[in-house]
Amino acid sequence: MEHWYAATALPLADGCGFEALNNPGRATMMVTQTAVMCGVGACVPERVVGNDEFAARLETSDAWIRSRTGIQRRRMVMPGTSTGDLAVGAGRAAMKSAGADADFVLLATTTPDRPCPATAPEVAHRLGLGNVPALDISAVCSGFLYGLALAKALVMSGACRRPLLIGAEVYSSIIDPQDRNTAVIFGDGAGAVLLRGGDRREAGAIHAATLGSDGAGVNLITVAAGGSRRPRTAGDAPREDRYFRMRGREVYQQAVRWMTTSSRVVLDQAGWPPDSVEAFIGHQANQRILDAVADRLGVPASYRFGNIAEVGNTAAASIPLALADTAARRLVFPGTRSVFTAFGGGLTWGAVALTWPDVLPVRLAPETLTAPSPIPAINGEVAPPRQTSAQPWRLPTGIS
Repeated sequence: MEHWYAATALPLADGCGFEALNNPGRATMMVTQTAVMCGVGACVPERVVGNDEFAARLETSDAWIRSRTGIQRRRMVMPGTSTGDLAVGAGRAAMKSAGADADFVLLATTTPDRPCPATAPEVAHRLGLGNVPALDISAVCSGFLYGLALAKALVMSGACRRPLLIGAEVYSSIIDPQDRNTAVIFGDGAGAVLLRGGDRREAGAIHAATLGSDGAGVNLITVAAGGSRRPRTAGDAPREDRYFRMRGREVYQQAVRWMTTSSRVVLDQAGWPPDSVEAFIGHQANQRILDAVADRLGVPASYRFGNIAEVGNTAAASIPLALADTAARRLVFPGTRSVFTAFGGGLTWGAVALTWPDVLPVRLAPETLTAPSPIPAINGEVAPPRQTSAQPWRLPTGIS
């Protein structure tokens, strides 16, 4: 596992380009049939916040948080570190993993560096990609899957050859530290994948994707103030409108419904029986939601993968971070039939059927533009830097 923690990866022989089919005596040109994942990267802040840091202030406990969410700890950025800083780290890591640069950048995020302009163009610039097209995707926790569907369409249309899709969030910037219902759930982080054109028979190939939305549920997951409908001017927005709010019970019901439904749709589109899927990653929102969806799909516990216990809910970053973590642990064979599914604000949802990519993930640190400030403790006082492990997540027994 040295490649993961040393932030290096074995380069692909063709630089993440089009592969040739084996044919005695010659190589045969391959017709692009879909998009294929050829690089995976991750970037998580060093600061670890355990459940105990919320206990006294929010009248809760480690046991209460674990039992209701499955979360033990989460990562939070240092002051001065932005979504763009995490995105640059994850994007660079994905390109290192693939051994190739991107020619299009898609950034899924709920927490852009600024209301205007989009964060993706600056991320592309900082990655040294020149004048490539770059745009933000705002679909909250479904953003990464919206991006996968868009990346596949871009590749198949010929609009680009190697799109870089990043999911990056600094939810600590929009969460009310006094709201127990949300403060204990969310964390910060970024994950990314580089894709290329390829054959559906390859490991990492996207076989089907489905997306959906229902604007009637716009108020179930929201930050009410700050847009053109309710501009945020000094002192005029009540506290509850300045921060992220979520109606938990209703969100749970909708999430289970639409993650299950969309997963069944992509299985049908791909022509895969449900019992042929041996890798399932849902948006890491809440362990009870993940279990409810997997149970309804009939996915055995041994085929469910995630890292919510270690990083919390990282919104648009959660699926690529879980993908990177699982791939780094070598828990799934390349080519395994897999389903990713998510649900988020909007309301939005989606699912993707793909074969597990043959990649070596890379993890890099956030690339901050300014020197970070001292770490504030949860109670607002300045705390000394926390000593953390060099490993992003703990390895299971027997994996070296």
